[in-house]
Amino acid sequence: MLRTTAKELTARLPGTLPELLGFEIVDIQRGRLRARMPVGPKHLAPNGFLHAASIVALADTACGMATLAHLPDGAENFTTIELKNNFFGTVRSGAVVCEATPAHLGRTTQVWDAEIADESSGRTIAVFRCTQMVLWPR
Repeated sequence: MLRTTAKELTARLPGTLPELLGFEIVDIQRGRLRARMPVGPKHLAPNGFLHAASIVALADTACGMATLAHLPDGAENFTTIELKNNFFGTVRSGAVVCEATPAHLGRTTQVWDAEIADESSGRTIAVFRCTQMVLWPR
């Protein structure tokens, strides 16, 4: 069972980097979270292409929110302990979407994969994997 809803996750965004970048939590279900980010000038690198950090922030946030929703009973929180990203393309406008799915949902760690795609074409522009440490009360 999920510990939270898309609406509750969205309520955590005000005042954070994800809000600044315009992230939206689109949907959450058991084993899947979808997020979206519009792409504008603030998301671009000085070379005019989508900044890698914008994609990493979207993917890490999507996987983090999914982790929160999938924490084991009794766990308090989580923190990212490792992440990796591969880039295949870019966009300069429009929006990108991110789908996060779990590779492992354990009691001490979770591993999440995310695919980031151009919303208009569906073309995958990056893949991401992170490991989350589950935090327990002391």
